[in-house]
Order: sequence, then structure tokens, then C-alpha cells
Amino acid sequence: MKKTFYTEMAYVIGIITLALGTAFMEKADFGMSMVVAPAYLTYLKVSEYVSWFSFGMAEYCLQAVLIIILAIILRRFKRKYIFSFITAFIYGNVLDLMMKAMTLIEGDSLALRTVCYGFGIIICAIGVSLLFNTYISPEAYELFVKEISSKFNFSISKTKTAYDCCSCLIAIMMSFMFMGFGHFEGVKWGTVICALVNGSLIGLCSKLFEKYFTFSDAFNLRRFFE
Repeated sequence: MKKTFYTEMAYVIGIITLALGTAFMEKADFGMSMVVAPAYLTYLKVSEYVSWFSFGMAEYCLQAVLIIILAIILRRFKRKYIFSFITAFIYGNVLDLMMKAMTLIEGDSLALRTVCYGFGIIICAIGVSLLFNTYISPEAYELFVKEISSKFNFSISKTKTAYDCCSCLIAIMMSFMFMGFGHFEGVKWGTVICALVNGSLIGLCSKLFEKYFTFSDAFNLRRFFE
């Protein structure tokens, strides 16, 4: 028999694992996930002038812009979009904590960085998959994919892959704009690999969760987030 996995717990674990996976990928320095690469590049550039501007702050600022774009595409603004920004704000703060935790891992050998990259890409896929299985509004990235795939009846994994590739291209263009770095930052070969396999990894994780767990609500709050 399948075990029960409460959607509220999926939300909490999803945010934590997603932030942890992102921090692992930043530690690896092989390139960030294409989803967060634009925010990472924004953080690197703005923090040159505003020292207190963090990666987490860049995340929820850019996600606010993405929510506005989603509302324009769908020609409506839902209450869940507000909660999506709240999720982004929570995630941004958890991400900053995870970034600080990564400083406890000493060394920058190729082997260590490879392990961090592998952990990062897998943990991120698990986190996104969990957030897809909760009624609580996910981050704007996941919300955008979920809403677009639902509106136009697209496959969620294929929609995710298409979104990731577009985000990767935007990050590459931003890197060209920010040539003051002297070299590519945030967008490297690891970013390209992530763009190609992330959608499939999320789909695989979702299938594994569905095989062993039944997602159900612990509280009767689903309608509140619609």
C-alpha cells in the first residue's frame, strides 16, 4: 500500500531541498540551474554596488516580475499569485541560510565540486517535484510552468524543459551584458546540462513519488490558495 505524504509537508520539504540544491550548485561553480541563473547574475552585479543585496533577495525580486508576466499572459490575477511571492520570499531567506551553511564545506577540488554539482541537480529536481504536488502556491518558477501547462493543456515535463531552455538563453544574454565580470559567471557547461536533463529528472522524481506515496491534505485549506 502507498504511504500518505501530506501536501503541506511536501511544501516545507520542497522549499528546503530546493534551496539546499541551489546552494550546492553555487558551491560547485560549474554553472547554476538555468532557472536561477538570471537571479544569480543579478545578485552578482547588484552586490558590487549594494553590499547587503543577497542571492535570496535577487530571487524574490525577479520572481515578482515573473508573476506579473504570468498575469499578463493569462489576462487575470489570482490570489495564489500573492502566495507565490510569499513562497519566493521564504525561499529566498532559506537560500541565504543554505549559502552560509555551504561555507562550512572546505576545499574546492574537482572531485568535491563534482559531488556538489551532482547533489545539487538531483536535490533541486526532488524539491521542484514536491512543490508540484502541493496546493500551497509554489515559487513563481514552478507556478509559471504549472499554470501555463494547465491553461494550454501541455505536458508539465515538456513545459518545464522549454521554460528551462528559455531561462538559460536569457542568462547567457545577461552574461554578455555583464562582461565586466571578465568571464562567464553563473552560466557554464553545468547550466546547459541542467537545462537539458532537469525536466526529465523532475518527471522521474514525480513518477517515483506517485508510485510510493499518495499526496493528501492534512488541512482543509486548498480553496484558500486557489
